[in-house]
Amino acid sequence: MSETGHASLMDGVYKYQRHFYDLTRKYYLLGRDRMLDNLQVPDGGSVIEIGCGTGRNLIKAARRYPKAKLYGVDISDEMLKTARSNIEKAGLSDRIELGQGDATNFSSEEIFGVPTFDRAFISYALSMIPDWKGTIRHSATLIGPGGALQVVDFGQQERMPGWFRSILFAWLDKFHVEPRADMGDVLREVAGGQAAEAAYDSIYRGYAVLGSLKRPLA
Repeated sequence: MSETGHASLMDGVYKYQRHFYDLTRKYYLLGRDRMLDNLQVPDGGSVIEIGCGTGRNLIKAARRYPKAKLYGVDISDEMLKTARSNIEKAGLSDRIELGQGDATNFSSEEIFGVPTFDRAFISYALSMIPDWKGTIRHSATLIGPGGALQVVDFGQQERMPGWFRSILFAWLDKFHVEPRADMGDVLREVAGGQAAEAAYDSIYRGYAVLGSLKRPLA
């Protein structure tokens, strides 16, 4: 799917959902706050969320790390409308900057004037991005020496009842969501190419997964 086609698809999906997205997703987008804890942003550090959606995670991260500067990028103009509104209501417009772009190839330097970041994270977006492997590869280039990329998304439900897995996957498919079975392998492959360290963990009986890629200082 082309960048324009995916942007139109996401705008269509979220044109109305964006107004109640956070109210419903808090019940099943598990592990997001654990991922934010894992960021461990240094004082004065920079953070980017790739696929920032409504801005929910950026707002929480800004409050958790009050000395950090945060950035968010999303392909959906509709979602960015809600994110800007939420960030303004939270009084964080001076610390959170947003831009529109494709997660697989956007230029952070062109959008924000920032080439790399201390931390990057992707929350429940890889399962919706057609070229999700390309997104991981591109995201890894956005973290500087000593930086880290954190990922959280749906798992394979391997320790959940079979009926639950079948119903969940069928429901997710209606929203163009596909849990990525080989996400851990891709993280390790990308890390190996950068002499970085990868980690991958299944949580909540396989409901969700947490992954990370950490670059050495030099």
